[in-house]
Amino acid sequence: MDKRRIQIIEDNDDIRESIIEILELANYEVIAADNGKTGIELANQHLPDLILCDIMMPELDGYGVLYLLGKNPQTASIPFIFLTAKAERIDMRKGMEMGADDYLTKPFDDMELLNAVESRLNKKTKQEAYYSKSLDTIDGLISSTSGMQELSKAVAQRKVRTIKKKQVIYYEGDSIAGIYLVVQGKVKTYKLTPDGRELMVGIYTDDEYFGIPSLLLNEPHAETAEAMEDTMICMLPKELMETLLGKYPDIGRQFIKILSNNLLDREQQLLQLAYFSVRKRLAEVLIRLYKQEQSTNPLNIKVSRDNLAALAGMATETVSRILSDFKAENIIERKGSHIQILNLQMLQEMKN
Repeated sequence: MDKRRIQIIEDNDDIRESIIEILELANYEVIAADNGKTGIELANQHLPDLILCDIMMPELDGYGVLYLLGKNPQTASIPFIFLTAKAERIDMRKGMEMGADDYLTKPFDDMELLNAVESRLNKKTKQEAYYSKSLDTIDGLISSTSGMQELSKAVAQRKVRTIKKKQVIYYEGDSIAGIYLVVQGKVKTYKLTPDGRELMVGIYTDDEYFGIPSLLLNEPHAETAEAMEDTMICMLPKELMETLLGKYPDIGRQFIKILSNNLLDREQQLLQLAYFSVRKRLAEVLIRLYKQEQSTNPLNIKVSRDNLAALAGMATETVSRILSDFKAENIIERKGSHIQILNLQMLQEMKN
């Protein structure tokens, strides 16, 4: 079996040599560079299975390396781990937004390094298996063979990123970078009320797109997107989508259809907020979640009280009280964030 090839880009000689020694002892093939420019040249030449890169380097820092590698289709999908002594939140977010897969904060020990490398390589193997599923979904967007081939090629060159539970993908007001496809998992979009409460406006699961309105309007995001569980997403860049939308009208028509369905859902949500009692509103939310998850988990829903409150537009305490009532009435069974619907008909016929 061929050795997996790891590239290290690090300007500190002692750290670089130490990492090389650890990885070679673990039976990896290692290529090394002492600066960002050389690192890019070696990456283009050898196409490693994974890249470890320091952030703070002279001439070309780690962010520049990641940006330039992302511009090249041959290197854009290579897993990329930053090595940094800077653990500030803003630095981590900047790197993840640019497409980094992980961080290792110096100093780190042998096992931390090997675990990060092995974990990321294993995820890459699993993610490659999900591409075929994602491409099957995209099939419905384009009727022409040439368009499908072009988009399939573009998607296959993009990374599938793993987003941790409660990690923000973008904030309300952030500039549009592209649209997102949920490969596996669940993402919510929400807006904050003036008093800081969360109002959830959308939930997206496997093979669903989000971020479309900002792309079509060319405006900043009007809501925040956050992973509800560990989720795998693929981001299709704005420039790519604008080119494809201009070239293949079927994509635009399909996205308009998606937006129309989302708009109808939101109109229904607003009517429920305005006219339904709290019991009826929560019943409608449970029915909506049931319909969304029934294909994979019949009559079972996994959702927190906070998210139920954000969907129904009510206080968390009110949600808890109504769920307790539903349980006492044998409509649901509840254990933590897991809700089992015992009587769907009673939810559907709930009086206002």
